[in-house]
Amino acid sequence: MKKHSLKDWILATRPWSFPASAMPVVVTIMWSWAHGIQVNWWFALWALVNIIFVHAAGNVWSDIADYRSGVDADDTFGVRSLVDGHFTIEEFKRLSITLNIIAILGGLALVSLTGLTLLYIGVAGILLSLCYPRLKYMALGDVVIALCYSILPMTGTSFIISGSIHWQVLWLAVPVGLITVAILHANNVRDIETDNRAHIHTFPMFTGRRFGAWLYAAEVLVPFLWLIGLMIARIEPWWLGVSFLAMPVAVQNARTILNYERGGKESYVNLDERTAKLQLMFSLLLVLGFVLSRVL
Repeated sequence: MKKHSLKDWILATRPWSFPASAMPVVVTIMWSWAHGIQVNWWFALWALVNIIFVHAAGNVWSDIADYRSGVDADDTFGVRSLVDGHFTIEEFKRLSITLNIIAILGGLALVSLTGLTLLYIGVAGILLSLCYPRLKYMALGDVVIALCYSILPMTGTSFIISGSIHWQVLWLAVPVGLITVAILHANNVRDIETDNRAHIHTFPMFTGRRFGAWLYAAEVLVPFLWLIGLMIARIEPWWLGVSFLAMPVAVQNARTILNYERGGKESYVNLDERTAKLQLMFSLLLVLGFVLSRVL
């Protein structure tokens, strides 16, 4: 059996995608602090680490399902760990189980320290993570991603760090969630033909690549319009306007996929990774906006 380094194991979890789960937690923490809510910073750090373990476990579990179903093959883009034989399915199973156990134990410990409300949110998150491959093959992947990497972590984090769910934070679940969904959508638009060959169904397969490209553009650009609405309505501070520094990146990503006929599939083969970087940049700028609104 091939011996793997710690770096190999970490890379197998697709760490470039972690902003999708980490940023909703970070944004919720800083939103709470900026709005004068007392934050338990130790629990905040715990929540951040725990959701990354949940995300990592889900990534590995999803890769196993994609490999077995033929979604990931020799001629497909994306994850190559199983396709190229760097890891075996058994190794990936053990990795996913280990990560899930760590996440579940960490979550249960938090439940004991905070309350049963977190248990319901955590169980929903774990079940959706485990069922994600099957739901993704039924064109429900976008819905699951919006729940797992926007609504659930933001409500859960709000409860963990303050003892109550502050529902107002979900105003930000829209922009953060849309960009997160766009990560998956970029992948699915790219893989329409190979997904069809594997006999699965994703949302872009029903709409076609042209509509899928326009939908992706909306997912990365509407968040900025949403922020304008929140600031005009005085729901959030004007300092969040600093997030518009990320808009050129969003525009460039949108142009890339909208020009697919001219550039070909290869022109946006790594658009999912570029969207994850956009998510990181956009969310960190939101955090900066909250810091400025609190200290200035």
